[in-house]
Amino acid sequence: MSRRRTLSSALALTALTVSAASFAYPAQADDIPKAPGHRLVDQYTGGPADARPLPGEQPPQHPYLAANGRSGMHADAAGSGTYPWNGPLGKKPQVSSEKMAALGGECATVTFDKAGRIVTVCGTFTGFLVKLLDPDTMDTLAEYKLPQRPSTVEAITRLDFSKIFKDTSGGAYSYLDDKDRLVLADSRQHIVRLAHEQAADGSWRFVVDKDWDLTAHVPHDCVTWTNLYPSGECDPVTSVMPDWEGRIWWVTRQGRVGTVDPASGDIRSIRLEGEEIQNSFSVAEDGVSIVSDHALYSFRAGKDGTPKALWRQTYDRGTGTKPGSVNQGSGTTPDLFGQGDDDYVAITDNADDRMNVLVYRRGEDVADDKRLVCKVPVFRSGASTTDNSLITWGNSLVVENNYGYENITSLTFGRSVVGGVSRIDVREDGSGCDTVWESDVRAPSNVPKLSTASGLLYFYTKEPSSLGIDAWYLTAVDFRTGETKWKRLAGTGIAYDNNWAPVTLGPDGTAYVGVFNGLVAVRDAE
Repeated sequence: MSRRRTLSSALALTALTVSAASFAYPAQADDIPKAPGHRLVDQYTGGPADARPLPGEQPPQHPYLAANGRSGMHADAAGSGTYPWNGPLGKKPQVSSEKMAALGGECATVTFDKAGRIVTVCGTFTGFLVKLLDPDTMDTLAEYKLPQRPSTVEAITRLDFSKIFKDTSGGAYSYLDDKDRLVLADSRQHIVRLAHEQAADGSWRFVVDKDWDLTAHVPHDCVTWTNLYPSGECDPVTSVMPDWEGRIWWVTRQGRVGTVDPASGDIRSIRLEGEEIQNSFSVAEDGVSIVSDHALYSFRAGKDGTPKALWRQTYDRGTGTKPGSVNQGSGTTPDLFGQGDDDYVAITDNADDRMNVLVYRRGEDVADDKRLVCKVPVFRSGASTTDNSLITWGNSLVVENNYGYENITSLTFGRSVVGGVSRIDVREDGSGCDTVWESDVRAPSNVPKLSTASGLLYFYTKEPSSLGIDAWYLTAVDFRTGETKWKRLAGTGIAYDNNWAPVTLGPDGTAYVGVFNGLVAVRDAE
């Protein structure tokens, strides 16, 4: 959702095993349980890395988002996946965890307010929970319950749990704005803006600051417990993001693209007929970049706020959905990057044999036959796909291979994916792209991140085990060389499967990973 499917598929095992559940508040501060075998695997390999800052400029700061690194799943409006501060360097890294529910509870989108508190959305069986967490202890300070998603009701009543795995709606793609308010689209097709505030007694609570109803623009005859067999159409809202003028843009699974004017409440929308949008999107001053399962678009809003396509580029969408992809199309949120006079946008395609990294020129006046900069095939023949956003820094891109991962049952009993990570650089003259290095790191479904202060990439990895132990590691890789510097065990078993959630680097240098049962933190002890 982009990383994708982060919170949605985290509910599946819960739905399979629990027929009714409740979530008590405040949540108990329990560790996520480890499966047997955690003492039989390496706890830590490699050694501490020196911080080697990367040259280059940070992505532009969006005027309506929290500071870069604090605002959302992909770290900034450009979707770069980069942080301007250190992550853990591997100096005796210690692991802690917070269990958020009896089953499920994955916290995927982790944001940070100005005081460093975590604002996150966690998936549970009874619905998504917006949580305010202490960044050190991960104790819950406040929570706000979102309405249950139609896909969860459908999965239970129709015994079709694939509906949960393919649902990226309901609040997974949320963002923290410049006033520390979380903005998301819930399962009622409403965009909600939530503030958090502290009472005189020191307690915290969430308050609905604003609510915009999209149901006049989005079909909303959805499955609920009182409407099990609706006759109409339901089109969930998958992602929201502001543009440079402050309008809130939103997209739906069935190809609707719209805007909300926060001041007037005016809503405008269009539809990309026959196309599906399951990824998030990225924003720069020159427009909004959205990828459907058919094409990459650049949009701007017209005078009345109606989305207008500046340009459209189709790509090779292949002939079917691969294991490790949610639909027949690109699995990436567009990445906006470049240095010098060239502005680029990058995605991957869904070509049958080998997926390609595609880099395009963003300018509105670029001729269609000059827009594509390069098309670079990655990973092995017949085993190549990603459902996660790229990392971009300067003119460099990093892509990982998710081929073979479907859900939390995919890698049990010691199984893993074929894996692979590649770094690709756009040439200085814009004449094409070159592969700089390739790594055999196996990151099954992780949205990786880069610390530009340390020069380290962070992945969440799993190696195959002849003993059948499912061991999950935070793994640090040198951005310059592709060398694995160190690995630290996070935990063992399904509860520690990250299930499409990202690594998120906190301002204090902690690496957080949303996992099936909650949230894991890895921080240096020295």
